[in-house]
Amino acid sequence: MKSLKLISLAITMLICFVTMAQERTITGIVTDQSNIPLPGAYVVIKGTKKNTQTDYNGNYSIQAKKGDALVFSFIGMKSQTKVVGDKTIINVKLEEESQSLEEVVVTGYAVKRKKHQTAASVQIVQGTEVRAKTSKKQVQPVTNASVTTVRESSSISSKNEPVYIVDGVRIKADQMAKINPNDIKDVHILKNDPNSSIHSGTNNGTVIITTKNDLYKNLSEKELDKKLNTITPIPAEPSQEDYDTFVENAFESPKTAPLSTFSIDVDNASYTNIRRFLNNGQEVPKDAVRVEEMVNFFKYNYPQPKDQHPFSINTELSDSPWNSKNKILKIGLQGKNIPTDDLPASNLVFLIDVSGSMSEMNKLPLLKQSMKILVNELRQKDKVAIVVYAGAAGLVLPPTSGDEKKTIIDALDQLNAGGSTAGGAGINLAYKIASENFIKNGNNRVILATDGDFNVGDSSNTDMEKLIEEKRKTGVFLTCLGYGMGNYKDSKMEILADKGNGNYAYIDNIQEANRFLGKEFKGSMFAIAKDVKIQIEFNPIQVQSYRLIGYENRKLRPEDFKNDAIDAGELGSNHIVTALYEIIPAGVSSTYLTSLPDDLKYTKVQETTTNFNNELATIKFRYKKPDGDKSIEMVQVIENKAIVLEKASDDFKFSSAVAWFGLKLRDSKLISNKSSEEIVKLAKQGNSNDGEGYKAEFIRLVETSKQYN
Repeated sequence: MKSLKLISLAITMLICFVTMAQERTITGIVTDQSNIPLPGAYVVIKGTKKNTQTDYNGNYSIQAKKGDALVFSFIGMKSQTKVVGDKTIINVKLEEESQSLEEVVVTGYAVKRKKHQTAASVQIVQGTEVRAKTSKKQVQPVTNASVTTVRESSSISSKNEPVYIVDGVRIKADQMAKINPNDIKDVHILKNDPNSSIHSGTNNGTVIITTKNDLYKNLSEKELDKKLNTITPIPAEPSQEDYDTFVENAFESPKTAPLSTFSIDVDNASYTNIRRFLNNGQEVPKDAVRVEEMVNFFKYNYPQPKDQHPFSINTELSDSPWNSKNKILKIGLQGKNIPTDDLPASNLVFLIDVSGSMSEMNKLPLLKQSMKILVNELRQKDKVAIVVYAGAAGLVLPPTSGDEKKTIIDALDQLNAGGSTAGGAGINLAYKIASENFIKNGNNRVILATDGDFNVGDSSNTDMEKLIEEKRKTGVFLTCLGYGMGNYKDSKMEILADKGNGNYAYIDNIQEANRFLGKEFKGSMFAIAKDVKIQIEFNPIQVQSYRLIGYENRKLRPEDFKNDAIDAGELGSNHIVTALYEIIPAGVSSTYLTSLPDDLKYTKVQETTTNFNNELATIKFRYKKPDGDKSIEMVQVIENKAIVLEKASDDFKFSSAVAWFGLKLRDSKLISNKSSEEIVKLAKQGNSNDGEGYKAEFIRLVETSKQYN
């Protein structure tokens, strides 16, 4: 009997394992019949509690297996069910829910009800008669209905569109499109009566909108236009969110500063954080904008390395789109793409914040779903441990094989938020577990997931920096995943990643989790080179002045370049790094130049008479192997050979557009052109190889931000 129970248990575990193995990521977009994305639509696996919501652009991502029924729903729309088959992309169009609607007739100041009709909230339009379609599901009596006097604008809607009335003011369709959805309190869709004077000239009904604070009441058409075209963004709360302040890089002369040295940065947390602010209609804090992280969010078409080095070097020189007399030098690194089967075994420790501040839906619940995506990427030779911290730190899952996915996921599902945040204790325990299970020549990594709100024990940025620098000596790498908003501590997350041989991502939704932890798993989790540094020497014959765009907190001293004790960034498998320099060519007059004193006795720089006239700069790279201690150097000469912007590569155009937008968000004083229309135009010209739609999303963000100018 005992053996039968064991066999039964084994069969049950096998079925669970097979079920987990069959799960895959299903993605798609939910729209209405006019192909307009529906943000906030629900996607549920029928018969389960597993669900997700669409993001700002109508995109969703959910783990499901073949045969699962996905139920798509949205308020006011008919639900739709799609069965998962062989395809991993399921797009859905939802129709308006009209068959369950009945009519309410509103005449003057009285309400008449038809047979079998339920009550609904109805606004009365003075001196007119309209028929309101109302849902049977909405049952609330009509009492003390208010009178709304409609003032018509000078333009009448065409017969192919409804009448729009906002706070009693009739507006045009293009004005309607500019209303912030967050300002809307109620929406009523009314069917026309042919005898109603207010609706003459249109056959498609009336949309009556009430805003939360009567924002548009009693405005003239001119005042309405002005208000709709100048939207005040919701202020950010810098007192609750913590960002390190920095001053953008200034122009420097190669005569007084011949060398520019910096560490690579493969983080892209700043971009996803900015995306969160813009999608929420909020003002972006200036110090939340790190231009290099915005640029490096996107993938560019650089060739794979062809020699013994782990990355290829690619440069391009063209015109500056924001300062017409200047040039932009683009430097691109492409990490070697190592096949998954050839990647070393992983020793991972999930370090998860379960403190009280993590209880919100976009924190611990999103975090757990994110980690499940990563778990699905693991192999049998990989192992995972889970450490949590709140008032204290503890081990909730000892090192477990990557093929025991159900065990790992069950441990994640049992996590709950509560208590204070002993971040320092958690880091100590996580590194202890990682060090005890260290795999020689393997991928040893702590993955810290938190909102960064450390408030017990070592908590100051200086304390955390010292702690993580000490832990770096163990040879264990670090990945930081940031979650949440409101009390988000970006500064701590950035310090931890920068000082801990690590990288840093901000997870604003499940789609971003799927990108960073699923699709880009190899680049995010497997280092092929560490302490990667760049040093460039500009030729003063060709370059009057230069500045590095972004990388302000990654700059190094010239002497740090050859010092192997100085930490720098890591590069992952198939990872891409892009850096941009703005150059003022020799002989060009510019208001951004700082005059050099010409009466110096000892520091006067002698003009060279050598034959370097065709060289713009010499660029050097140093890196270490993931388990190495001694750096390797690469050198390349950059020709002074520029091409016009129109003929520049798509990568050049798009990366420049992203940097341009970042500089605008920072209100940079070093760009003369801040036109959003021009940024969009350049980004569209460079939009290619965009299978995932991230570049198109960027363009929409810039277009959306125009209303906050």
